[in-house]
Amino acid sequence: MNQYRNGQISHWMTQAGDSLPIFPQFRGGLATADLVVVGGGLTGLWTAYYAKKSDSSLNVVVLEAENVGYGASGRNGGWLSALTPGNRKKFASAPGSSRESAVRFQRAMQETVDEVLDICRLEKIDADQHKGGNLTVATTMAGWARLQSRRDTDLQYGLDEGEVQLLSRDLASERINIDGTCGALFYPQVARIDPAKLVHELAAVVAKMGVIVYEHSKVETVEPGRVKTKLGQLSADRVAICTEGYSGPIVGSRKIIPINSSMIVTKPLSDTDWQQIGWNGLECLNDAAHTFIYAQRTDDGRIAIGGRGAPYRYASGVGGAGETPPQTVGLLLGRLRTFFPGITFEADHAWSGVLGVTRDWCASIHYDPWSGISSAMGYAGHGVTATNLAARTLVDLMSETKSELTTLPWVGYDSGKWEPEPIRWLGVHAMYRLFGVADRWEESLGSHKTSLLARVGSRLAGLHE
Repeated sequence: MNQYRNGQISHWMTQAGDSLPIFPQFRGGLATADLVVVGGGLTGLWTAYYAKKSDSSLNVVVLEAENVGYGASGRNGGWLSALTPGNRKKFASAPGSSRESAVRFQRAMQETVDEVLDICRLEKIDADQHKGGNLTVATTMAGWARLQSRRDTDLQYGLDEGEVQLLSRDLASERINIDGTCGALFYPQVARIDPAKLVHELAAVVAKMGVIVYEHSKVETVEPGRVKTKLGQLSADRVAICTEGYSGPIVGSRKIIPINSSMIVTKPLSDTDWQQIGWNGLECLNDAAHTFIYAQRTDDGRIAIGGRGAPYRYASGVGGAGETPPQTVGLLLGRLRTFFPGITFEADHAWSGVLGVTRDWCASIHYDPWSGISSAMGYAGHGVTATNLAARTLVDLMSETKSELTTLPWVGYDSGKWEPEPIRWLGVHAMYRLFGVADRWEESLGSHKTSLLARVGSRLAGLHE
C-alpha cells in the first residue's frame, strides 16, 4: 500500500523545513501603527512590501493567525498566471464599468506576471520560478469546442493571438504527451513557482525593510482605528484585511466562503517516465473538463496535481492543516494514470486548503476612507498573481492616490451574499455533482457540445462568460 504524508499544510511547506522564517507572537507591546495588515499570506505581504516602498517611514505591522503562508499562499498549485480572478463579463457589466474596463483588468493581470518575476529578480527571491506558459488540454470533443470558444472570448477581452494560441492535437502532444488529446490552448504568460518559497522569502524581504511580522496572532475583530487580538490590540490609521478564504469571521460569513481544493505530489519520476511524458517546457497544465485539474512539473522531477475533491464543508469550515480523504488522493492519481497510461504514479504527500469564493466567483477590493479599513478577497483559485495586483491597488487606495489600478472594475465590486445554511451547502455540492455527471456524459457519448447539466451549473454559479 502506498504510504504518503497527509496534511501538514502542504508539500511545499514541509519541503521548506528548517529554512522557514520564524516570527514572534504579538503580545500587545506595540500600541500604534500606520498600517496593520491582517493576514500573512501573499496579499498581506505584498501590501506591506509596496506600502514600505511607497513610504519607508511608515510603521507597518502584519498579524498572521498561524504561520506565514499557512493558508492558500503556502498550499496552492504554484501557478503565476494571468487568469482574471472572476467573470470578465460580470466585471464589464458592473455599475460604472464597461468592456474596456474589463479589458484593462485583463491587461493588468498580464503585466502583473512580469511584475512579480521582476521583483523576484530584484529582491533575489528564488521560488523555482520558470516562465513556461500554461497548456490547457482537451481530452473530449466537447472540451475542445469549449477551448475554441474560450479563445474567442479571450481575444474579445484584450489578449492577442500570440497570448492565447490554439494548438492542434499533434502540437499539444509535442509539449505534454497526454493520452486522448484533442487539442489545447497555450498561454505563454504563465510561470511555475514553488508557492511556499515565494511567500517565505517575501516575508524575509519585508522584515528586512522594517515591517514587523507577528505569527500566531489571530485577529478577532477589526474596527475603525483598532485591531483586536486575544493578547492585545493595535491602534492603526489604516487596516488591510488580507485573509482570503479565512475572511468570513471578519467581513461576514455570507460575503465569502471557503471552497476546498486538494492536491497531491507524486514521488519523483524516472528519466524514462519523463521521456514518455515530455513536459520539457515546464508548462503549467490544466484540462478542459468541468471538474478540471491543475498541475505542474516540479523542480525536483515530480508532478504536483490538484482538483476539487470534497468542495465545501458545512458552515464554512476551513479544514485545519489539510488532511485529505484517501478517495480524493485516488481520484487525482487516477487522472494521472488516465493522462499517462503505463506509468506508475505514487503519491508522496497529499494536502487540502481553502480558497475564498464570493457568490458570483468574482474577486473584489474595497476601501472605506472614513474608517481606514480596506480588504481584498475572493480570488477563487486565481490568486497568486492577483495578490500582487490587489496589494498595489490597496496601497494606492489607502494613500488616496488615483491611478489606473484604482479604476479597475474589481474595486468596489459587489458580489452579493451567499445563501444561508443549509441551502449554501446543498447548492455548492449540487453544482459540483452536476459538473461531474456532465464530464462523464460528454466522455461516454463522445459529445461535441457541452452538456446541458454543465451549462446549468455554470449559470447557477455565475461562471459563464
